[in-house]
Amino acid sequence: MIDPTAVPAHSSIFQQLLPGYPGREHWRLVPATDQHYLDLGAGDPLLFLHGNPTWSYAWRKLLPELAPHARCLVPDLPGLGLSHHLALPPDPAARNRAQLDHLDALYHHLVHREGVAPRGWTLVVHDWGGPLGVAWLRRNPGIVSALVVLNTIAFPWPDGYRLPFHLRWIRDHRPVAAAVHATNAFARLTFRVGVTRPLSPAERRAYLLPHVRRGNRRAITEFIRAIPRGDTDEAWRLLEPPGTSDDLRRMPMFVGWGMRDPVFTPLVLAEWTRRHPHAVVHRYPGAGHLVMEDAADELGPHICDFLRGQR
Repeated sequence: MIDPTAVPAHSSIFQQLLPGYPGREHWRLVPATDQHYLDLGAGDPLLFLHGNPTWSYAWRKLLPELAPHARCLVPDLPGLGLSHHLALPPDPAARNRAQLDHLDALYHHLVHREGVAPRGWTLVVHDWGGPLGVAWLRRNPGIVSALVVLNTIAFPWPDGYRLPFHLRWIRDHRPVAAAVHATNAFARLTFRVGVTRPLSPAERRAYLLPHVRRGNRRAITEFIRAIPRGDTDEAWRLLEPPGTSDDLRRMPMFVGWGMRDPVFTPLVLAEWTRRHPHAVVHRYPGAGHLVMEDAADELGPHICDFLRGQR
């Protein structure tokens, strides 16, 4: 496997490996954790948090639209993408807390070493980035002032919701999880059925590149096995710790939703709008789970309009 971090920035191989991805001049590492992130643009901080099995490559179509208006900070979650492929704790609750600790380290690095403003951040969250991002903003009140929500969840599953069979199968059966890990089947499937506009072969290869080696796939199956099983799951308590105020009910919020998502269905969107009737909501009827792929041309300008309205 070719390591993209070892390819010279001027090399033509670079764009063959990661078509559309920002150049190496925008790549950074957090020294304490080896977490990889992109840093481009100027202005108020805009922190992007992806899900599983994606990585910062997922945001490449939005960045040209948003970077002229904000400082876009785009990490790869620990264990995914170009971040260190560390072994996270085996307990799901401990894994979630470790992810939040890494976000804390990223924040302190950006503020104290890179001159990013300590407050006035906007979070852009998708998939697992939603619960992790909301848990992090509750852990650190006063930093985040606006939230952009894309096909994710940050509350217990709504009544009537049922997790798709293939996710329950991987989550609940270790032999199935082991087989998925060995074949990278979940990632391969996601980049085909998670979109309604097919990715090019080069884009699919770019998404899969950091996880070609079996040793670099642990986080993918660990995230699936950490999907909450019920309303009393520890993961939900991270989102609403005792004694916290519900700042989300007052926080400016944009919700952009791919309506053909088989996981985060319209039922989940309805719960977002019920809980947050003040949110600006855009539905993208032709988009799937990876709404930033399918609806980038509409989504980027809509997010820009939302950000301008917060100034």
